Amino acid sequence: MATLDVRPRLIDALSVLRDRVDAARFPLPLRGAARARRNRVELLAQLDDYVIPRLRSPQAPLLAVIGGSTGAGKSTLVNSLVGRRVSEAGVLRPTTRTPVLVCHPDDLRWFAGPRVLPQLARMWVPEQDDGAEEYAAGAGLGRGEFGVRAVGGVTAGGGRGAAGVQSAHGGRGAQASRVAMAQELHGGEGEEPGAGRAHRASGERGRGVRSEGREAGEAFGGGAGEGYEVYGGVGGAVDSGMLTVRIETEPALPSGLALLDAPDIDSLVARNRELAAELICAADVWVLVTTAARYADAVPWHLLRTAKEYDVTLVTVLDRVPHQIATDISGRYAELLQRAGLGHVPRFTIPELPESAGGGRGLLPATAVAALRDWLERHAQDPVARMAAAERTATGVIASMRSRLPALAGAAAAQHAAALRLAGRVEEAYEGAAERVRKEVAAGEVLSGDARAHWRDHGLDGRSDELLDALTHGLTSLLTCAVEEADERSAEAWRRDAAASEVALTTAVGAAGAGERLGVIVRRWRRCLEELAEEETREARAGQAGERAGSVEPEESAALLATALLGGRRARTAGENLADLLGAQSALRLCERGSRLLATYLERALHGERERRLAPLDQLTVPIDQQAELIAALSVVQREKQRELRREVRRGEEETAMARQMAMGKEGVSG
Repeated sequence: MATLDVRPRLIDALSVLRDRVDAARFPLPLRGAARARRNRVELLAQLDDYVIPRLRSPQAPLLAVIGGSTGAGKSTLVNSLVGRRVSEAGVLRPTTRTPVLVCHPDDLRWFAGPRVLPQLARMWVPEQDDGAEEYAAGAGLGRGEFGVRAVGGVTAGGGRGAAGVQSAHGGRGAQASRVAMAQELHGGEGEEPGAGRAHRASGERGRGVRSEGREAGEAFGGGAGEGYEVYGGVGGAVDSGMLTVRIETEPALPSGLALLDAPDIDSLVARNRELAAELICAADVWVLVTTAARYADAVPWHLLRTAKEYDVTLVTVLDRVPHQIATDISGRYAELLQRAGLGHVPRFTIPELPESAGGGRGLLPATAVAALRDWLERHAQDPVARMAAAERTATGVIASMRSRLPALAGAAAAQHAAALRLAGRVEEAYEGAAERVRKEVAAGEVLSGDARAHWRDHGLDGRSDELLDALTHGLTSLLTCAVEEADERSAEAWRRDAAASEVALTTAVGAAGAGERLGVIVRRWRRCLEELAEEETREARAGQAGERAGSVEPEESAALLATALLGGRRARTAGENLADLLGAQSALRLCERGSRLLATYLERALHGERERRLAPLDQLTVPIDQQAELIAALSVVQREKQRELRREVRRGEEETAMARQMAMGKEGVSG
């Protein structure tokens, strides 16, 4: 028999795979993206809540999750298996909102911390005496609710004379918790519950609190006498919006077995449905409960097919079956299971009884659930059976990854390809814009309108600063028009691509401020150009290279340089005039440096706008190599799993050979 030994290498490989799955993102609305997101969440839940914890703690109790449709009688079944009411059932739907986990007191340590279901806060309810239960009933609370109340972002309350709540993350102390509970129950300003039901400020203890408080505090890692503690989920403290699992202990339940009453898998509340799926993913044994009226519904059969796909340890319960048609209904259900390839699944039938009617407030007779209880106890108490059930479920989930991970990797590749495609549309549009700007600058399009008029006046003692202002404005207008055209082309391409239907291309917002941003960049270019012109002018003055170098102003050199760079054929004389002022060598050197500066700032301006348009894609965080990382991590897991299987085979062969040798030795002795 294969056993779930501690397997460090396999656990490490699964941990790496878990991180790769967690990093995968599927934000673009491609075909199959929604399924990939669901598969990712499901895989994370199975790895975090079951596979990795089970491999790390093979000796942990068997966890049987009771799941099913609304009104199937799950809570009544759990209560009947336990022998007392631990989970509230009723006619209101959805009924089970907070999942309830019941285990033997000796097994509490396995579920107190975040070994399984790490995202859920833990609430442990100490057993209450009759007086406390009567008080809870008078306050409108069910058994188990008196000890735990969520008040003001922390959990508050007290069990039988308990000191209140102590949060694992630094919650309020006993006095504050007691006052909060009094306000919750009575609506008063700090009114306390009656004597014997909570500690008073003087520290008086209620009946039996010393031993129970010590045991609970030690089980949850706290000090003795604290009553119980509340553990927050991974990554934060308990708050009012945190999902919780209520933990009850019952000595009558066999050690090695824990039952978990899950919310309805078809609940009207979406979070309940999601939580039910997460809880099922944490199970060693899936106990699917359906009824005689709903056994053919689509929802439970979807769950059954999933269980078959993962090869989990599965049990089905056909509940509330009328005596008159019990044989007929059971036969039909068995036939459906056989057709689905699930004929081997253990199947239990519970008749319709008065206790299961009227909202399921009573307990079913012990004989009605005896067969199911015996099956669960046998698998929990027999080490071989327990290991086999857990091994089958864990191995089935790992094996299912051979088909699930490639699909996830394929979806990741599709996301990356779509992101590249959308980015490419923007890149193409802005490459076209850059080409347009280069051509129009070379053609002298900037030297038109006011700029051309100022250039004509410049030879007639026009002002250099006015010419520079006009050229700056013209270059800004040229860049703005090019960006607007690129935006229109990008937006049109994105409208034709389904992958961009939920991604906002920031063309409208970007265009609104594009002119101002481009104007700032052009003005910076002008200042740098003026600095170049001033530097060359000083050198020309020092060398007296030009005819008028001693009297020329740097601003005039900058105006001639800008005109020569932006005017094209329309400004042929600008270069000649600059050479006359500074000398041919200085003018040529200044034009070369000015040309490189212009190209740098034009590229900077268009690059900035292009990056703004690509920002929505960058925010999607679609990793480039997530497909390769998923496949590589899966390969490592498969290799380690095969190595473990070979080791188990060798161990089995060695055990068989040893048994044969022992048998032969006994035969020799008897002979």
